[in-house]
Amino acid sequence: MENDLKSSGILIANRGEISVRIARAAADLGIRSVSIYSEDDKNSLHTKISNEAALIPGMGAKAYLDIDSIILTAKKMGCDMLHPGYGFLSERADFAERCEIEGITFVGPNVEHLRLFGDKGEARSAAIEAGVPVLKGINRGVTLSEAQEFFKSIKGSVIIKAVAGGGGRGTRIVKSKKDLESAFVRCESEAKAAFGIGDLYIEEFMNCARHIEVQIIGDTGGNVIHLGERECSAQRRNQKVIEIAPAPNFSPVLREKILKSAVAFAQQQKYQSLGTFEFLVDGNEPGSKFVFIEANARLQVEHTVTEEVTDIDLVASQIKVALGGSLSEIGLDLDNAINPKGFAIQARVNLETIKPDGSVMPSAGVLTSYDVPTGPGVRTDGFGYVGYETSSAYDSLLAKVIVHSKTANFQEASLKSIRALSEFRLEGVRSNISFLKNILAHDSFVGGDVHTRWVDENLETLTSDWQGPNLFVDSTLKNANRQGFAGARVNSSDPLALFSQAVQNTENSEDINSQIETPVGHFAIKSPIQGTIVAIDVASGDSVRAGEPVVVVEAMKMEHLVSADCDGIVGEIFMEVGDVVKEGFSILFIKEGKTSTGAKVKEEVFDPDFIRQDLQENIDRHAFTLDENRKDAVAKRVARGGRMPRENIAELMDEGSFKEYWPLVVARQHQRHDMETLRKKTPADGVIAGTGTINAELFGDEASSAMLIHYDYSVLAGTQGGRGHYKQDRMFELALRFKLPLVLFSEGGGGRPGEDNLGPWVSFDTTTFTQFSKLSGAVPMVGINHGRCFAGNTVLLASCDVIIATKDSTIGMGGPAMIEGGGLGIYAPEEVGPMSFQVPNGVVDILVEDEAEAVKVAKKYLSYFQGSIDSWETPDQRMLRHVIPENRLRLYDMRDVISTIADADSVLEVREKFGVGIITSFIRIEGKPMGVIANNPHHLAGAIDSDGADKGARFLKLCDAFDIPILSLMDCPGLMVGPEVEATALVRHSARMFNTGANLTTPLFGVVVRKAYGLGIQAMCGGSSFVALSMVAWPTAEFAAMNIEGAVKLGFRKELMDIEDPDEKLRIFNEKVQEQYESAKAINAATGGGLDDVIDPADTRSWIAQGLKRLPPTPIRDGKKHAYIDTW
Repeated sequence: MENDLKSSGILIANRGEISVRIARAAADLGIRSVSIYSEDDKNSLHTKISNEAALIPGMGAKAYLDIDSIILTAKKMGCDMLHPGYGFLSERADFAERCEIEGITFVGPNVEHLRLFGDKGEARSAAIEAGVPVLKGINRGVTLSEAQEFFKSIKGSVIIKAVAGGGGRGTRIVKSKKDLESAFVRCESEAKAAFGIGDLYIEEFMNCARHIEVQIIGDTGGNVIHLGERECSAQRRNQKVIEIAPAPNFSPVLREKILKSAVAFAQQQKYQSLGTFEFLVDGNEPGSKFVFIEANARLQVEHTVTEEVTDIDLVASQIKVALGGSLSEIGLDLDNAINPKGFAIQARVNLETIKPDGSVMPSAGVLTSYDVPTGPGVRTDGFGYVGYETSSAYDSLLAKVIVHSKTANFQEASLKSIRALSEFRLEGVRSNISFLKNILAHDSFVGGDVHTRWVDENLETLTSDWQGPNLFVDSTLKNANRQGFAGARVNSSDPLALFSQAVQNTENSEDINSQIETPVGHFAIKSPIQGTIVAIDVASGDSVRAGEPVVVVEAMKMEHLVSADCDGIVGEIFMEVGDVVKEGFSILFIKEGKTSTGAKVKEEVFDPDFIRQDLQENIDRHAFTLDENRKDAVAKRVARGGRMPRENIAELMDEGSFKEYWPLVVARQHQRHDMETLRKKTPADGVIAGTGTINAELFGDEASSAMLIHYDYSVLAGTQGGRGHYKQDRMFELALRFKLPLVLFSEGGGGRPGEDNLGPWVSFDTTTFTQFSKLSGAVPMVGINHGRCFAGNTVLLASCDVIIATKDSTIGMGGPAMIEGGGLGIYAPEEVGPMSFQVPNGVVDILVEDEAEAVKVAKKYLSYFQGSIDSWETPDQRMLRHVIPENRLRLYDMRDVISTIADADSVLEVREKFGVGIITSFIRIEGKPMGVIANNPHHLAGAIDSDGADKGARFLKLCDAFDIPILSLMDCPGLMVGPEVEATALVRHSARMFNTGANLTTPLFGVVVRKAYGLGIQAMCGGSSFVALSMVAWPTAEFAAMNIEGAVKLGFRKELMDIEDPDEKLRIFNEKVQEQYESAKAINAATGGGLDDVIDPADTRSWIAQGLKRLPPTPIRDGKKHAYIDTW
């Protein structure tokens, strides 16, 4: 086989130690290797070990996920093979497929196997088909809601895993329902970052299980063997820490069952290349339960321990198989199982330290020492070297220390691993070596009695400092007086020292990073941070008490007080005021001992009510914004019949919940006024903004959270300034990101003249209007206006879902100045956009008396979007039997129907005076919010005209956008007809009702109370009775394709024309009409189907209430359901 290894080169699509390992294997096989590196990874060792190295664009892990760049590099460098290593793109089927298309041999499983095992759900299904046991789970990527439903079905914990990739990334164990959503989001983010795919699956979690994995290798001829198992139970938060081959203290019978299951599964799939089939094992008895969890279709991090106990080079074998070699050709015996010799242990040396609470402290820096352990049976796979600057942009793994003991005594392997790690001299960064040695020395580990939760359960013990010796020589100082200094030695009090400092000799830089040995009986006072020493308050020989301040270190303009840890005498002081000290280095020693000097240092006690000067200054500055300090502005506002913004806010927001953002900003008019004037005259730049809760007593804090923007007309007439725009941009982005309903008080005059002159500009590059409009459809938007509202303020108001205006409002796109400037005449503000036409023309949705009523109505409107309430009163439903007169020609009030069906006092009508042929209202049924569209028989007998269609369609879309169920109350003789109404573009306007209704996803409930004629009735229900969840009719309902008289005239025209006697013709006509009316009655029409039932009107509310209870939970939405809400 060796003579057949022909390749133009192998590109290694990875980095770090695995790239080094692959390059070495390729060199041993006589194959040219090419490594890749990102822009921030050019000094990594793997670029020097390979024959050649090529730069790929980008920084960090993202560069190693760029398929296009990697393929292009492989072709450019003349490589006909590609090895993905592990992690990054190693398990991406699309990557392997791309290699295949480009004629590059992918060193790994084929595309089909990567696709199968890259989808952990599909892999589970295949395992079941192969007769391999699995845990309960969902065999595909899941949504958050599906994961939540699965959690409910499991009595215990679940585990969320990335569908693609492995290595513990994108994996979380969830024991409590409340933790599921946050765990799901974190896993999704980790999976996306690590593998480029964020899909997740979920399965039952087996607590306290052992993690056993089987190393598989297969060739292109369908031959598959195993190379033994490994134990990976020593894990921290699902990340493997130490791996062993073979598993110690393990039942031979159980081992054989697992090995056979893995081989059978791999053989069924005709698996090719290296792969690891992983299992969880509950116990150590021959009959203990074991289940398949996943297969990693790639080379594993821990392949090294299998290599040691089998004496097989797995990486070289993988390359040979990729080149077409059979297992027998590469020296693997198909007939005889490979028996491992002794035990091998791999310890992952990571640049991190672990705290007792499980949190991780990552480390990065320059390696000042990197001396790896040696000796018989010791191997180190790493990529460090002295002078290498590590990066936190990548995985924290620096090296793997592997030991092999040829005896059957596992304790010998454990002791050898401890010895090897103790020889590892690694300086300049923090590592987990102490943590690893504590695990290896623990009785449970030595006894082969650990499980996947064992490390997490014993963190307090395992994270303590290692008590054994280090088996290497500590760094010694060549120049002790430079020890611990950071940077150049300069006069730090000189502000220009930086510019006069010459480059220093760095020959002894290693010495500078060495720590001074603390004498016995002394305590070192160490710097808590790298910084400048600004005070040393003691001298050698001074007595100090525990807790007494001795040194002050300044970093980033903050002073850190360092106190004595014990009573004692100050010994040697190594540094001076002005020196820049490194973090953790000794400044002075204190010899512990009793001292009679000075009283014991007492902890400083503070008066919690004392107001310090800095706090008082802050209080005074905020006082400029308060109404009690703006008496002239308040008096002026009240005299004009208005209220101050903070009065409206106090009534709208729940008490104590409002938190104001950016209250200290002022108008950008510094060229015209001094700062004191601006603070007094332009507080908050005329826009009060913040968050709080509205109706929390009904819906709780979370559901009632909201954002408020209130223009302040007492500040420069509520005009829009640059900083006000800036503030609103911030608020609107927050509202979108956190899905906060928004209430806008819009009174103001638009763009503000007189801002500071910043030079030429184009004037329309503000993003405020864009940001605000993006909220449409994402959150409920409530606009409130009192008084004058023009230009930019009007744009914001008009973009809201609903406009609530007081009777004294005037609203216009252009104010008087703009009108006059355009040469269009001179008008008073109140003449521009009075309520006399802005209400009936549909601009204003709800007209109120004053600001107090506006706030009250806004709270009620918003409540329909906040959820259900727990208590309600039901009107007497029997009254519905008498709302519709028995005389079918008599009028009635549809609003009586609405108010009787709805919970008492729950009706809020929207756009009452516009499109009066359609009534649109919000109501509640048994506390649940609903939208209502209803025909108004008092206008065109309930026929739909253009304005009514626009009004109805917009309301339907508003309800649908926020998943509010809709009730359609129908009494419609059809679409309005005639030249006059056609001139209003009814053709297009009426179609809006059809398109909107047909595409609703929120439930629609239909009730026909009287006429159900032609296209009009279809417009009221999305085009068909089948759109509704339930479509019922009252006994007073009647159904026809058009008005009945017209239908008789058209249908019996010939027969009637044949009758010459006028009286007889009229009698026959009336007779036919009566027959048609009888047939059209609900009780008769329903016999043909298409109607769910004809009901007692008193049962209408019950039909709706029961239907609401049949609905599934409203799905949680990440984005918008509709791009925006039509403003018209």
